[in-house]
This record gives sequence, C-alpha cells and structure tokens, in this order.
Amino acid sequence: MKGTKKAKVPRAAYESELLRLQIELVKLQEWVRAEGARVVVVFEGRDAAGKGGTIKRFAEHLNPRVARIAALPKPTERERTQWYFQRYIEHLPAAGEIVLFDRSWYNRAGVEHVMGFCTKEEYQRFLRQCPVFERMLVEDGIVLRKYWFSVSDTEQQERFRRRLEDPLRRWKLSPMDLESLTRWEAYSRAKDEMLVHTDISEAPWYVVESDDKRRARLNMIAHFLGSVPYHEVPPPVLELPARPPSTGYERPPRDLQTYVPDHAAGL
Repeated sequence: MKGTKKAKVPRAAYESELLRLQIELVKLQEWVRAEGARVVVVFEGRDAAGKGGTIKRFAEHLNPRVARIAALPKPTERERTQWYFQRYIEHLPAAGEIVLFDRSWYNRAGVEHVMGFCTKEEYQRFLRQCPVFERMLVEDGIVLRKYWFSVSDTEQQERFRRRLEDPLRRWKLSPMDLESLTRWEAYSRAKDEMLVHTDISEAPWYVVESDDKRRARLNMIAHFLGSVPYHEVPPPVLELPARPPSTGYERPPRDLQTYVPDHAAGL
C-alpha cells in the first residue's frame, strides 16, 4: 500500500529478475509477430515517476521493427485543428507490432488540463470520448494495457534535484516540469478525475508504485507478461554455413581509407 515504506530491491536480485523478465518479453515479441497480434502499452504518470526508465528496460532487447516507442512532441498548428485522437491513431500498431506510448492521449487529462492548454469544453469532451475510443480499440482486437506510475511528492522533488545536478540527465528537466512541483494538488485532482472516467472494464488502469524504481520496473513488466496470454514460439532452426574457399580477393591498402583516430589508445 502507498505510505508503507519498503526496503529497496537489492541490485543483484533486481538484475537477475529483470533479465528473466526480458527473456520472457522476447518470447512475447515472437508470439506477437507469429500471431499477428497488435499490442499497445500506455505509460502515464507525473514527471520523474519512472516511466522512461521502465520503457527503456522493457524495450532494451526487443526488435525495434516489432516494438517501437511513441513519444509524440507537442502538436503542430495543423494537428491542433484535428480531432484530438487523430494524431495518435497513426501510431497504433499493425499486425505483429507492439507500441509503447511514452505519454499518450492522456496528455489532455493531465498537463493540458492543469496548465490550461485546452479549454474546459475540450477537456470534458475528452473524458466522454476516451472510453468510447478505447473500447473501439479493444473491440477491434488490440491488446491495450494502461499503467499509471505513482510517485510521492518527496521522491519526485529529490529526483528533480538529482537531475539538476547531473549533466547527463539535466536535459530531462524543463521549466514546465519544475512548475509541476507547485501544482501537485492540481495534478492529483486531475489524475483522480481521469481515473473516474477512464478506468473501464475493457481497458482498466493499473497503478505502479514507483518510489523504488527497481521495484516498479519489475512489477510493471511482470504484471504485463502475466496479463497477455502469449506462449513460446519455437524459433527457426539455424545453422552457420561453412565459409567458402577464397577466390583471390585482396583488401585495398589501408592508407587509401580514412580511419577514426584511436582515441582509446591514450586512456
């Protein structure tokens, strides 16, 4: 339960179980490809809730031609005049594909609503249309899973602080991210309202406690694997062919090509 402090998952146990789960994800990928299944996974939550890191581990060993990440930028002026769901539809999977939405159409129920980027009428229309839209996806045979990553206010602030001090991760922060700290309750109310309207039986929300990133990644991936009725698909039998005998090819002199300097030699 939220508020119950749990010991962080030890690194060795985390890495061992993550590897096991990633092997299962590869098996699921091959099932998706063989069966022509269509899978959509929605990752939502507050800024710094751990969505990006989980997506990275989820897709780490998958074929990018089968499993792709959809992280859409802010809409263009033309897209602003379209039906709201239109820009997301073109990213939905075809047969044999998995799409991981790093944020999704739920932007309207969260940041757009809280920051005033949409009108009240557009927000209310979204809450009415979203369940209908998702029922259509499921009715058409798409496997849809929705995960909300739940992080505490103190942990979010600490993650922001670490990002500010880390030159490799500072790019993850924007002025809007930092402003979310001052709008914690507004985002909380928006999330509660969103769940009331869109937690439907055909596409329920699953909440991932994410103060412990390792625990969140393992729990989310394990739950996803357990929710999809995949089975192992026997791989094709492959054998390395014998290398044919040489036909007299000779490599051109090395000085005819420009090589990258050996930077590593000076380490």
